[in-house]
Amino acid sequence: MSSNSSGGHQGPAARQAAMAEQVLADGSATAAELAERFGVSLMTIHRDLDELERQRIVRKFRGGVTAQPSGVFESNVQYRLKSMRAEKAAVAEHALRMVEPGMAILLDDSTSTLEIARRLRTAQVTPLTVVTNFLEAINLLSDQRGIHLMALGGDYDPLHSSFLGVSCVEAVQQLRVDVCFASTSAVHGGYAYHQEQHIVSVKRAMVAAAARNVLLIDHTKLGRVALHRVVPLSRFDTLLVDDGASPEALRDLDEHKVRYEVCGTPAREP
Repeated sequence: MSSNSSGGHQGPAARQAAMAEQVLADGSATAAELAERFGVSLMTIHRDLDELERQRIVRKFRGGVTAQPSGVFESNVQYRLKSMRAEKAAVAEHALRMVEPGMAILLDDSTSTLEIARRLRTAQVTPLTVVTNFLEAINLLSDQRGIHLMALGGDYDPLHSSFLGVSCVEAVQQLRVDVCFASTSAVHGGYAYHQEQHIVSVKRAMVAAAARNVLLIDHTKLGRVALHRVVPLSRFDTLLVDDGASPEALRDLDEHKVRYEVCGTPAREP
């Protein structure tokens, strides 16, 4: 594994976030590998891993760590807010074109749809009704003129920064919206997947409450599975994915007759 001497100059929080991202990508890592990559001592690495384990992001074993098998790492909203930001922004820009004044739209508790909420602060798409269970989105839109904000109640889950549970599902079931924008953990074989059952029940209710459904994903979610099937991809009118998607992943969507659109990501600075 190549050394990355810049790791020693990062603050602990930034280093731990980068470390967590690597463990998720690789599935596991040894403490020695991480010390070499980040250019810090084994003692520092073990302190970092203790903190990541305390946050339920990784699980330590003798000599190294693995990503939590439950996928808690990917559920952690603080991690999700930092990951694949350019890709999520590209997909959200595309999704925003589907929103028209007078609509009622539903946003789930994904950081992909949060990018839509960010853009609604400056987009001239009012009047608009926005329904969401995501506290991050509620905070973003609570002071916006022309937006009628409906916050879905339920049991507050700090890991996801959202309201969930039976009462949230029942609240969704009383509604009928024009478009639901949602995201899931994984897409494979004609199905959308998520790793947590209590999230799945809310997403299913949201899909059922909308006249049209749009699935927003970044390319890393294609070709992956998680523990629970959410719904068939046929339940979505459109799947939006960034242009990092591989030809093989897009072929899988074609084979399952999924209607999708590839969203261009602005070129990054060298």
